[in-house]
Amino acid sequence: MLRRVLISICTALPLASASAEIAEVPALEPFPEVPAPFPGPWHVAGLPNQTKPFTRFALAELDGRRALRVEAVRSFGNLVHPLAAEVTHAHLSWQWRVDQLVDGADLRTRAGDDASLKVCVSFDLALERVPFIERQLLRYARARSREPIPAATICYVWDTGLAPGTQLDNAYTRRIRTVVLESGDAHRREWLSERRDIVADFIRLFGDESREVPPLFGVAVGADADNTQSRSLGYVDALKLEP
Repeated sequence: MLRRVLISICTALPLASASAEIAEVPALEPFPEVPAPFPGPWHVAGLPNQTKPFTRFALAELDGRRALRVEAVRSFGNLVHPLAAEVTHAHLSWQWRVDQLVDGADLRTRAGDDASLKVCVSFDLALERVPFIERQLLRYARARSREPIPAATICYVWDTGLAPGTQLDNAYTRRIRTVVLESGDAHRREWLSERRDIVADFIRLFGDESREVPPLFGVAVGADADNTQSRSLGYVDALKLEP
């Protein structure tokens, strides 16, 4: 169980840590034709010493637009964009669609902890703000990972069955808090638009640990179907940070 918890912490968007103070909301680089190697923007990150397949990311023409295609086949992986920015007001907006949902996903359980499509934002929360036991697990996970690991991550998910508006901790670690924005196949193969106040979301979801919003650590897009041994297919477009 301990190993699984540590692995889950390592999946919380392993990104470059925030090291500079930037007053303005930072711009995200466009999605790449081919993901860059670490630590470049939009590189693929997985588990430490991952042997299972990686989720596949590629640009694709769809509905007259060039969007990021995200396909998980019994796989895990995130496409991550490191950031280093102090923000007091910031929104994250994007458009997405799901063509195939993960079969058997249930974010309330470890066996069902898979997401058909997710967009995540992480924060450089100070380690002393993290509860003691989680702090020690995070330290251990960071020591094992080649990439820095954030202490606070919010993932916005298109889920299989949980109702939109559901908020819950990740099944393995409270370092990741999940918000279900869309659910089920009622809008399958339709483009939907999202816009989130990430400062307000941090205060609501991590306010028990800090009432001040830490610097941004990074943004990621992902999907996983390794726990359910299933498959998902989705697309993300027009992802950007805004004031």
